[in-house]
Amino acid sequence: MQQPGRAAEIKAIGIGKSFGSFRALDNLSLNIGRGEFLTLLGPSGSGKTTFLMILAGFVQPTEGKLFSDGTDITDRPAEQRAAGMVFQGYALFPHMSVEANIAFPLKVRKKSAADIKKRVGEMIERVGLVGHEKKLPSQLSGGQQQRVALARALVFEPGVLLLDEPFSALDKSLRGQMQAEMKRLHQETGTTFVFVTHDQSEALALSSRVAIFNHGKLLQVGAPDEVYDRPDNRFVAEFLGEINMLPLKGVKPADNGSTGLCEDRAVNMHCKAEKVRGDAILAIRPEHMSIAREAAVGENGIAATATASTYLGAATKLDLTTRQGAKVTVSVPNEVAAAALSKGNSVWLTWPAEKGFLLPDGGQ
Repeated sequence: MQQPGRAAEIKAIGIGKSFGSFRALDNLSLNIGRGEFLTLLGPSGSGKTTFLMILAGFVQPTEGKLFSDGTDITDRPAEQRAAGMVFQGYALFPHMSVEANIAFPLKVRKKSAADIKKRVGEMIERVGLVGHEKKLPSQLSGGQQQRVALARALVFEPGVLLLDEPFSALDKSLRGQMQAEMKRLHQETGTTFVFVTHDQSEALALSSRVAIFNHGKLLQVGAPDEVYDRPDNRFVAEFLGEINMLPLKGVKPADNGSTGLCEDRAVNMHCKAEKVRGDAILAIRPEHMSIAREAAVGENGIAATATASTYLGAATKLDLTTRQGAKVTVSVPNEVAAAALSKGNSVWLTWPAEKGFLLPDGGQ
């Protein structure tokens, strides 16, 4: 099967796409590494699927160039690109059996009967469909149909596998199983995966890198922990889960990063104040904040009052309001939340200096 060295390396330079007056993609440049798992993430209409269709050859860019392993494939038709495709609706042939569906790309490429039998057998075993070879798609569960679609896309050893929200029709439990299966298949095949989703947790769990889109623009590309813990802008910070935003004044460089005043109390950040000066936003993920009776001298902290709670089972989501009216959410152990609510008095919200990051005040 596919070896890591055979995976494709893709380079997009200045890709743009217009549909009439609508600008679907705007000057997108992106390198997709050989054998990586890149997820294109963004809200509906952000341009991620348009870019995937350009990679597949189903849509032609209005401008820009696309290269695969150094070769210009911008004008190359889809059938001449070494790309496998898994569609949102699976697109299986309903009148063909499981093995016939999987064999189809090999027959189109005029492989020998012996080679087809061997490769189809390997893929059926790899995706866990042994015993289902003769079944029609209508006789399979949603997860099994998804496995057939994956096997069919991988059987001819493509240089890149393109996946357009393949789990959107699956329930939560099955979705989790297929995510694990997808990650295993990527590791085993070494193929370059480009995956489209609007599910943030899915993107963070599966990817080696995440590319975040909005309004046709590529806003940030990085490892999952990088884009989550150090977003480049406010959209990325808010799109990737819950985030607390606190007004910060007098931001300036400090020995270990930067410092500023949060509700008249000095706070420290390990990140550098390269993009902001003066007024800014201090952004902190809820899971990085803790509740304490008081904040020690030199420790990051602000006073707040608990106003509401939501029981989540293993933890409680607590809503608080700071003395100057900022709204904050934290996730804490149930007993901590109960104590904070029962007192009705101010508590302290604290956080490590390395977990806070800076965003421009009021900007994107």
